Amino acid sequence: MAEQDNANNGAGAQANQQGQKSLQIQRIYVKDFSFESPQSPQVFSQADFRPEFKMNLGNQARQVGEDLYEVVLTVSVEARQDDKPVFLAELHHAGLFTVTGFEKEEADVVLGSFCPAQLYPYAREVITSTVVNGGFPAPQLQPVNFDQLYQRQREQQAGNEAQQGGQA
Repeated sequence: MAEQDNANNGAGAQANQQGQKSLQIQRIYVKDFSFESPQSPQVFSQADFRPEFKMNLGNQARQVGEDLYEVVLTVSVEARQDDKPVFLAELHHAGLFTVTGFEKEEADVVLGSFCPAQLYPYAREVITSTVVNGGFPAPQLQPVNFDQLYQRQREQQAGNEAQQGGQA
């Protein structure tokens, strides 16, 4: 009888472990990075140097192993003055995340919103320090609401799918 109880307890513990949600950051790293300053050194001699900054964000996730996902946050920062490029920084900052116990829709939210939000502070630091080391003032990269960006992306996808469905 004791053996049967232990077997049942073991099966219950295994079911609990399988039902638990878990998210772990395994590694955060720079996957690709480029910095260009096409107007150097002439740009440094301008008396009224006030570039306009423009930032673009993107992200994608792909499964690379059992419960292991690579999430890549793409950040592009461009500075222009008098409609001329001052610098361009493009970064692909990535992370490996173990994601277990989530339903597909929940996992999509974790990978599309939560994980990029974890990567953003690291990406912001890499870009800011590189721009400063390039001789330029630090861009003020504002905080980003990745939940809102994820929702907007999902709405756009739904709209595109509805539009394609109407054309078929």
